[in-house]
Amino acid sequence: MSGQSTYEPKSAITRWMDKRLPVSRLVWDSFVDYPTPRNLNYWWTFGGILSLCLGVQIITGIILAMHYQVGPGAFASVEHIMRDVNYGWMIRYIHANGASMFFVAVYVHMLRGLYYGSYKAPREVLWLLGCVIYLLMMATAFMGYVLPWGQMSFWGAKVITNLFGALPLVGKPITIWLWGGYAVDYPTLNRFFSLHYLLPFMIAGVVILHIWALHVAGQNNPTGVEPKSKADTVAFTPYATVKDGFAMSLFLIMFALFVFYLPNALGHADNYTEANPLKTPPHIVPEWYFLPFYAILRAIPDKLTGVLAMFGAIACLFALPWLDTSKVKSMRYRPQAKLYFVIFIVACVVLGFCGAHAPDDQVIPGLSAFQLLDSNINSFVWLSRIAALYYFAYFLVITPLLGLRETPLAVPESIAAPALSHPAE
Repeated sequence: MSGQSTYEPKSAITRWMDKRLPVSRLVWDSFVDYPTPRNLNYWWTFGGILSLCLGVQIITGIILAMHYQVGPGAFASVEHIMRDVNYGWMIRYIHANGASMFFVAVYVHMLRGLYYGSYKAPREVLWLLGCVIYLLMMATAFMGYVLPWGQMSFWGAKVITNLFGALPLVGKPITIWLWGGYAVDYPTLNRFFSLHYLLPFMIAGVVILHIWALHVAGQNNPTGVEPKSKADTVAFTPYATVKDGFAMSLFLIMFALFVFYLPNALGHADNYTEANPLKTPPHIVPEWYFLPFYAILRAIPDKLTGVLAMFGAIACLFALPWLDTSKVKSMRYRPQAKLYFVIFIVACVVLGFCGAHAPDDQVIPGLSAFQLLDSNINSFVWLSRIAALYYFAYFLVITPLLGLRETPLAVPESIAAPALSHPAE
């Protein structure tokens, strides 16, 4: 997409290096002179924010690993980091809240891709690599949540790893391998620590492939129209980099508010109690970014079907490029699709809300109309089922059929015309 390289070495050393290992040329072509659609808005800055989050997590994770002790002293070593290591409290809070910030950014990034059709041709591989990154993030975050070895860490590990046991044939061997034995114990912690340390570097490797695929296919834009001339694009630097830098600054301010003023707001109080296999917490919940999938799992009474539905919710994302039949990428020109998309976001929020509550809690306490029909119909399980049904219907029914039946608005012929006239969103 970038065409002929415009990089010109200025000195004898850079010319010598450029002929042998053209790293400077690669950086120049990828991050300076790379042609970028001129109409990108601030929703496109979350790619850079995600790179920042990954860097922060890797650096703070390496420092924490220097002081963390796997085994019987795991819980005490976390307290040692908080109390005795210089600035250990800050590094740990940055790392713990950084995971939440990472997921905030990735969910916005994914929703932007859904809204503007960034998964459609020629960017299918780009989208698939993004989904792989998301899966690796989920695995990394889950294993990291277990490492403090608090009550919620221990019982969360027990609940989630037991889910694999529901899979026929391979479920039991996978569970035993994850446990390192026949129960969640210190061998489990050792395995999770090893994988938690490894997976971020795997994420970094897939991110490189993701950026490579982005530079091959080119960036999508709010109109969904591919660049046709130089008038449609601007250089990545300074236009995109300045915008990315400003957005990163605002994001870091929000990040700092949580680290210094609300460090435990996104965590669970039970995790400040050491793991006790003999005392089950009254309500076991995962971290907030897993709650929608946890609600889908609990919405189905059968364990195997619930596990398949939970994994199927993620599989829908992988299949999306082939489920969407519309020839128009951006929902800016698809009013009906925009409406269904808003309902989809509401359904995801409802699933997260339901996942945070106990299954037998009542949505509307004391509502007799529900109690006359069924004492359980007013529970969060039923609300989860309704939201989960729409989640799957959105991908498997609405998206394929809507592309065939809707009448989209007129799409501009080029990027330059609407970008220069500044139309209302």
